Amino acid sequence: MRASATPFVSNNRNDGTPEENKAVVQGSLAHFGRYSIDEAQRTLVLHMESSTFPNWNGTEQRRTFTVSGDELRWSTPAASGGGSAELVWKRAK
Repeated sequence: MRASATPFVSNNRNDGTPEENKAVVQGSLAHFGRYSIDEAQRTLVLHMESSTFPNWNGTEQRRTFTVSGDELRWSTPAASGGGSAELVWKRAK
């Protein structure tokens, strides 16, 4: 999710203007499902059960990853919205 999300004027997510809704769709992505590690390819495999980007539903998404200290980083060289993306998870303490 983009850090620069602007609140809806109506204070109701079901009453967003076309511009507000577009900003939400273009500024966020959520998905859930299982994951596995392909050690031979050094990739994280995301088994997409469902996503806010429906084209990913039921697919496998592969991401290269690194682990350093308390951080897991994975990159998406061709993101669904164009460009690339990097995700960083930090171990909770």
